[in-house]
Amino acid sequence: MHTLLLQHVSKSFGLHPILQQVSLSLHAGERIGLVGANGVGKSTLLKIITGEIQPDEGVVRLTPGAALGYLAQVIETAENQTLADLIDQSVGQIRALESQMRALEARIAIASGDDLQMALEAYGDAQEQFERSGGYDLDARIGAVFAGLAIDYLTPDRAFMTLSGGEKTRVGLALLLIQSPDLLLLDEPTNHLDFASMAWLESYLEGYKGAALIVSHDRQFLNHAVNAIIEIDEHTHSTKRYNGGYDSYARARAGERHKWALDYARQQEEIKALREELKVGARRNNNYRAHTDNDKFVRNGKIATHEGTLSKRVRLAAEKLARIETNPIPRPPDPLHFQGEFDAAALASRQPLALESISKFFGQRMILENVSLTLSAASRTLILGENGAGKTTLLKIIAGLESFDGGARHVNPAVKIGYLDQEAAELDPALTLFEAYRAGLPQPDQPLKALLLNMGLFRYDELEKPVTGLSAGQKRKVQLAKLIAGGVNLLILDEPTNFLSFDVLEAFETALLTFPGPIIAASHDRRFISKFNGDVWELKDGRLRTADFVKLQIEAEISH
Repeated sequence: MHTLLLQHVSKSFGLHPILQQVSLSLHAGERIGLVGANGVGKSTLLKIITGEIQPDEGVVRLTPGAALGYLAQVIETAENQTLADLIDQSVGQIRALESQMRALEARIAIASGDDLQMALEAYGDAQEQFERSGGYDLDARIGAVFAGLAIDYLTPDRAFMTLSGGEKTRVGLALLLIQSPDLLLLDEPTNHLDFASMAWLESYLEGYKGAALIVSHDRQFLNHAVNAIIEIDEHTHSTKRYNGGYDSYARARAGERHKWALDYARQQEEIKALREELKVGARRNNNYRAHTDNDKFVRNGKIATHEGTLSKRVRLAAEKLARIETNPIPRPPDPLHFQGEFDAAALASRQPLALESISKFFGQRMILENVSLTLSAASRTLILGENGAGKTTLLKIIAGLESFDGGARHVNPAVKIGYLDQEAAELDPALTLFEAYRAGLPQPDQPLKALLLNMGLFRYDELEKPVTGLSAGQKRKVQLAKLIAGGVNLLILDEPTNFLSFDVLEAFETALLTFPGPIIAASHDRRFISKFNGDVWELKDGRLRTADFVKLQIEAEISH
């Protein structure tokens, strides 16, 4: 029996379609990852399931009596409540079931006849629901969940309002997990989790008896936590299901991409052959030599037969070509690769960029303390650290976009920096998509437009969209396109895997492998970290320290 069933669900906001004819089903023990670029409607779909948003059409069915738990990206609760209050509220239904069972046990002890039968049936229903909710191991589960999410240091009397943003998110997830609902809806549950907590959550969900629908951009998490993936396409707004975790999904997508390329090549050959058929047919008809038979009737008959045969072949070829050209297979995008050539020797002649004893304060708070870092001509440098540790500030200082309070920054004059920031702040909201892409690029419009379309990041009809109407994922793709076309020779990447659909992300990671200049990046993405071939540093308490051991741990986990 389905825990959740969606049939032909559609939703638009104004003139903008978000979801089109989405259908899916979830059974107990089934965990589905919901993926797609930012802005395609993943959170909207979760809110439709909860009833917070009504679909324009379609059916949403939840099994009668099934408990639903929803983790939104933003946790909302009464700020003056303590953790003890929130835990009591979270397990209130389970405690009520336990009280109901105790009352029924007392009733059964003295009941007889029909009353006993009714009490036994009610007790059986309550006990089944209590067991399904994990009531028998509730206290142990509360401790295990808080420890697994690394928040067991928080005391029960701690006020929720005093927690950090990351602590609030982890507490919200913990409260949801200890309820053990029949259907879990999780929107980016790995946000604010460290590597150990993510591994614990993966293990927890692998054994979860209920159904779960999980929005996540974490490829390693999807490999362990789900047994199927549903992707929302950003162009068609429809969904497609892939069995297995992320690796299975990636293989299937690669197979689809290969078939697309083969089908396109075959169709181009067919178009070429049909056009040649039309050209040759016309030439043969014009150059036909009439039969030399003196019999005029025979001669005219042969001419008519020849013209009729040619005319039919030409007509059929023209009709087939017209059908193909009405709805042709689109050209597969070119592999992403960075444009422009630069003199590698100019960077190698001396260090491209170096920081010397950099310090930075925000008010009285020290963000960076005597940070020194040197980039070589082809270095790969990865910066790890908790949210708020100062990674973005450090990258902005390296890019020359942020001032500092002490130390020195040395830059080779031959360096041309390409900076990918988290907020897409360099994109002018007053411009269109194409105008924002070409801003600062010296090439003429037509070659730039051809390059952009060949990347496959956007369709032609999207180029005039205003920047203000772009999703976070679309803005990220504009940023990538600018980097690729900009002829840069030093890349600074702040959380480069954020907001991107997986096909674009994988293509970008492949392009980075052949980038000839230095790259410095900040990331929390385990897959990105494992593929990053370079030095790994952790920024903690304002200082940089080597963290190669973290990369080794992640590589071991992924290979396992």
